[in-house]
Amino acid sequence: MSSLPLSQSLEIPISSESNSSAETISIKPDDHQVYNWLLNCHGFWHNILLILPSALFLLYLAFQVKKSYRKLWVGRSHIINSYYGIVWLVSLLNFTWCCLQTWECTPGKTLPWNLLSLFTTSGLLFLEVSLIAFLLQGNYASGTEALTRTFAISAILVGLDVFLKGIYVFAFGVPLFIENNDAHRMKWGLWIVHKLVLTAVYGFILFMYHSSWRERLPARPAYHKYITIMFGVNALALFACVLSGSGFGFWLYDTLDICYHAFYLPLIYVTFLADFFQEEDLNLEHVYYSEMKDAGFFDSDWD
Repeated sequence: MSSLPLSQSLEIPISSESNSSAETISIKPDDHQVYNWLLNCHGFWHNILLILPSALFLLYLAFQVKKSYRKLWVGRSHIINSYYGIVWLVSLLNFTWCCLQTWECTPGKTLPWNLLSLFTTSGLLFLEVSLIAFLLQGNYASGTEALTRTFAISAILVGLDVFLKGIYVFAFGVPLFIENNDAHRMKWGLWIVHKLVLTAVYGFILFMYHSSWRERLPARPAYHKYITIMFGVNALALFACVLSGSGFGFWLYDTLDICYHAFYLPLIYVTFLADFFQEEDLNLEHVYYSEMKDAGFFDSDWD
């Protein structure tokens, strides 16, 4: 079906039982664009499930910005301040990515879609890696030195990831960010390696939480829940990549991708930032240590 020029309206004849003459309605170019934005490419529900949670999280950040600014100013935590700014930046980038899903299926938009996807996924990965680096530094991760070390490690790893993906997409033409349900070997091979590494890292930290090494990790229950969730999500994503030649594999990977873009930022906000903004006492580490100690978290029989 040939596409209509944007400068013209589409007139559709509609017959009426009570009138032999035909009536016409016109679909204006603006209506046509809205139709394409909501329904084309992946469909209505795919777009809504991406856009709505991202928009609600941005609205939440906006409503809390005044209160958050006061807490950040009083707390003067370099790590929290920097992380909060990055969460804002990545949230805006992710919301833009969610709203421009039609670029993926629009001729002539391949390059901007690949660039937008590369920057968005890299921003989300930077948050993941920086939180992992923060956790692996253990109970001594505080102050400017820890912030510098955490962000330096994250920047190096994410920079290598961006460089590798850039070679795949722009040098070899591998459709990493195009979901066309094809079993492209190089594409799914890279995603298998990517998910395998993340699953192994989260699995290692989860193992530490259930071993004698857990005293080296920050004693905060929210971190353990976060690691457990991310280990499960990445393990399922790895399974989906392995099954990329089947319809179920494509469906599972697409579902997990929607969940990741829609709910990862709220998850990391609840895990790392929510307590800082909600609690009046800014020094919560003693509370977490007391809770974990009362629960037997530091018992010597774990050795």
